[in-house]
Amino acid sequence: MKYLVMLGDGMADLPVPSLGGKTPLETAIKPVMDYLAAHGRGGLVKTVPDGMVPESDTANLAVLGYDPLIYSKGRSPLEAMSIGLSMAPDDVAFRCNLVTISDDEPYESKIMLDHSAGEITTEEADELIRSLDEYFGNDVRHLYTGVSYRHCMIWKNPPGSDKSERIYDFSRPHDILGKPIGEYIPKGSIGGEYGMMYPESYKLLINHPVNKKRIGRGLRPANSIWLWSPGKKPALPSFKARFGLDGTVISAVDLIKGIAICAELKAPSIPGATGTVNTNYEGKAHAAIHAFNSGDSFVYIHVEGPDECGHRAEIENKVKAIELIDSKILSPVKNYLDSMGERYRILLLPDHPTPLCLRTHTREPVPFVIYDSDDINASGISSFTENSMKSGEFVPEGQKLINMLIG
Repeated sequence: MKYLVMLGDGMADLPVPSLGGKTPLETAIKPVMDYLAAHGRGGLVKTVPDGMVPESDTANLAVLGYDPLIYSKGRSPLEAMSIGLSMAPDDVAFRCNLVTISDDEPYESKIMLDHSAGEITTEEADELIRSLDEYFGNDVRHLYTGVSYRHCMIWKNPPGSDKSERIYDFSRPHDILGKPIGEYIPKGSIGGEYGMMYPESYKLLINHPVNKKRIGRGLRPANSIWLWSPGKKPALPSFKARFGLDGTVISAVDLIKGIAICAELKAPSIPGATGTVNTNYEGKAHAAIHAFNSGDSFVYIHVEGPDECGHRAEIENKVKAIELIDSKILSPVKNYLDSMGERYRILLLPDHPTPLCLRTHTREPVPFVIYDSDDINASGISSFTENSMKSGEFVPEGQKLINMLIG
């Protein structure tokens, strides 16, 4: 038996007026997804427990069968693991975004324009992070380059770490797009030690040669850092020990690779995989087929594009990303599985909604379908959408979905 999870990050949405009141899933031409829905078992699943922030670490942990209430320690430690950083028990990892804020106002009055600094390239970002580490780094604190705008800071015994595991209630930059940043900068006896880094980073980055070149090319500068989602080193039980399956996780996102590494799943790097709508879809399909050919029974394909389009309010691109997942990944991998003549199952779903009108994650249940190649029955559902899957079953705890897939 082979098992495929096809996860379109942030694929679920709300009705969009310019799409005639339809969601991107309802608008997209996606024959393979619709076929799975019409011939599989599906419904809605709650991937984010009550009281937890609807982040991708929480939701993807649940989809992989790990209860987020037990295993979620923040996304940053997972990202740190994925780029090969070791963490001591007293180390705390922080996500460090390179963002674009407005230029003219005093720092606290500036507007959060872009949480991704125009999807800055990793090569450009590396120069900026190296400069930031030279400025802020010391015996207990260092910054490390990740991918594109997503980077990491490791701080030994940082402010607040002796008070509680939560440390400080940091704001997520994609939650405050278009808003003045002042009220979201960390403050107080604990937060102030982090908050002082924000305006200092602006002073360093605004005239950096990388940003001057970006501005000259009409691109947004990465002119400030933004810290969030701190956490200590995670510990996940082995996926194979739990489910008896060798597996591979295919993703361009450090967070998802970090989950894979912690769960002792393979996490190959795919050339040209970017975490945006313009990613190497064919490369991800090829990697999935290669993993199955190499003996893996479980493959988890994660595509970030729909989520990034949701954050950036790019309506047409979100529809396009869904269509490319269907045609460039799901179709060839399903055709391969069909050609092998072995029974297989496919789980298709988003991890959470990322509505275009809100430009951030929400916690509503998401549509899912489980397709079994040996149990092809008409479900009565004509397409894979948020609304159509409401007629199916409801799974209130996302971590139980993997048991429905693997059985």
